Amino acid sequence: MAQQTVTKEDFEALLMDSFVDNEPLEGAVVKGTVVAIEKDLAIIDVGLKTEGRIALKEFGQAGRDGTIKVGSVVEVYVDRVENAAGEAVLSREKARREESWVKLEVMYNNNERVEGTIFNQVKGGFTVDLEGAVAFLPRSQVDIRPIRDIAPLMNVPQPFQILKMDKRRGNIVVSRRAILEESRAEQRSEIVQQLEEGQVVDGVVKNITDYGAFVDLGGIDGLLHVTDIAWRRVNHPSEVLTIGETIKVQIVRINHESHRISLGMKQLQADPWEGIEAKYPIEAKFTGRVTNITDYGAFVELEPGIEGLIHVSEMSWTKKNVHPGKIVSTSQEVEVVVLEVDPDKRRISLGLKQTLANPWESFAEKFPVGAVIEGEVKNKTEFGLFIGLDGDVDGMVHLSDLDWQKSGEVALEDYNRGDMVQAKVLDVDVEKERISLGIKQLSTGEVADAAGTEGGIRKGSIVTGTVTEVNDGGIEVRIADSEMTAFIRRADLSRDRNDQRPERFSKGEKVDARVTQYDRKTQRIQLSIKALEIAEEKEAVANYGSSASGASLGDILGAALKDRDKE
Repeated sequence: MAQQTVTKEDFEALLMDSFVDNEPLEGAVVKGTVVAIEKDLAIIDVGLKTEGRIALKEFGQAGRDGTIKVGSVVEVYVDRVENAAGEAVLSREKARREESWVKLEVMYNNNERVEGTIFNQVKGGFTVDLEGAVAFLPRSQVDIRPIRDIAPLMNVPQPFQILKMDKRRGNIVVSRRAILEESRAEQRSEIVQQLEEGQVVDGVVKNITDYGAFVDLGGIDGLLHVTDIAWRRVNHPSEVLTIGETIKVQIVRINHESHRISLGMKQLQADPWEGIEAKYPIEAKFTGRVTNITDYGAFVELEPGIEGLIHVSEMSWTKKNVHPGKIVSTSQEVEVVVLEVDPDKRRISLGLKQTLANPWESFAEKFPVGAVIEGEVKNKTEFGLFIGLDGDVDGMVHLSDLDWQKSGEVALEDYNRGDMVQAKVLDVDVEKERISLGIKQLSTGEVADAAGTEGGIRKGSIVTGTVTEVNDGGIEVRIADSEMTAFIRRADLSRDRNDQRPERFSKGEKVDARVTQYDRKTQRIQLSIKALEIAEEKEAVANYGSSASGASLGDILGAALKDRDKE
């Protein structure tokens, strides 16, 4: 037999072939042949030195029904080429998982749905079998709404959406909710296309909130806002609706982009504001129920759907700075007067005080000017006294009307809160809600005596007085040769605005003034230095205007004043 010579090149080729034949197979999926079946194990040859064993149950139904036989070719995963016993470690489950990963990655990249089965519950969710690959299904991704019983969904093949894949970590996260939302969106779109604004449909109340109720229209929800439930005021939807109740609603508005639907119930009823002006004429009286009280007034329901506002200023003739809640209470029946109706703004202004007699009008009728009244001193101010009168109204006694002889400030010290005093009615201004009283007018008074004498005090006459008091509002003077006093206001101290300063006068100084008002009945006298200056200027111009040609107005007035001083 001839000896074969192996060259260096042949040896290198054989070595390379050896490396190729023995390329590591660990971590790969390969085809193998079933060479034997022992009890519940399949002996599989994948071309290694030794065969490997795989439990028949790993082949699923094929392993249980006997489909796997000697000679069957199957794909397996080579976990290890050789273990301690010298056998290959193979796995059918890992092979199926590898196959699934490749398939799932393609579907994930194409955003396709996958089919799987929920088979176990774990912390935070559930595990899903995706044809061999195990995925995690978070609890929040099971359904659109929280689901209490998962049992009906277990071991049932159903579609899922892959949210995330990480092969290095072996993580797959899926969602069943995404599938449901997509289907729901398609369904909602179809339903919305069939609906029209103004259409009347039946719906079931699904949920009630503070601001309204959600109504199921057969696969899509609409919002029934609390203001659209009824024309009348509804404080909370639960006052009218209950969950599960079937109601008839009108589609008020549809947003085709967001699929939001606004519903209304009151729109199915007649609008109570139609013809409102004829139903509630101005100054007419009606009875209503107080529904709500605020800082600025109270709302009164005149009929279901019609509410008017009693502003705080229209609640009481005399209680000016009182919270409405202290005058009326919720659910109280009250009589009101219609003050204004605005159908465009759907507003009705009501008055509560107008249902009662105006206390100032009543007082004027009962106590005309000159009448003597009695009342309690309610308050003392720098201007005078406030006296409580019939009808819960107040009258004011000005400082100048306290005493004929004493100054106002001195006379004021004689009175205290709570004192009962008598006074004479000097004036009643119903529109301004003011009553002027006088205490000094209760005595005879020198004004009347002087007025009765020849050349006495009368409107337009000129008197001389002595300054007795000076304050910010003006000066008080005592008329010469008399015990009479009068108050000259700041505005009447001079024609020149710059000289209308009370401080330029001092106590004891004599001043001339003109009588601008005299009321014999009330025995009130008003003086004005300004009126005297104006009258003197007119007189000077009249007397000297023709004879003083070329003279200035100052020259004329100067001459007139010299003549007055000579007299």
